[in-house]
Amino acid sequence: MSIMMTLILVVQILSALAMIGLILVQHGKGADMGAAFGSGGSGSLFGATGGANFLSRTTAVLAAVFFVCTLLLAYIGNAGRNVSSGSVLEGSVVPVSTPVTAPADTSTAAQIPGAATVNTTQGIPAK
Repeated sequence: MSIMMTLILVVQILSALAMIGLILVQHGKGADMGAAFGSGGSGSLFGATGGANFLSRTTAVLAAVFFVCTLLLAYIGNAGRNVSSGSVLEGSVVPVSTPVTAPADTSTAAQIPGAATVNTTQGIPAK
């Protein structure tokens, strides 16, 4: 299984590199206006418009090869795993703990909103 995965990975990398090279060789749609007035259209690798179909079709084939290799690598990578039909969150167990709270202050000063707390040991209002 490892040899097959390595072979598919090599094909994927080679198709990605070839696709990058072909995309960089192609000229954009905006370059047609400049080529119409004689600015370097004849000096290109495949001529002014001769390579458009060849480069476009080759790029499409390489993109399909890359896509198929990606799907095969995902399938092979997940083939040995035990897949349950439930949610991903069902497998995680989070322990529920009760929060520790301070005892409630039941004095009359604590029940008045905006009242300053008083230090009971010295009788001084707290800041």
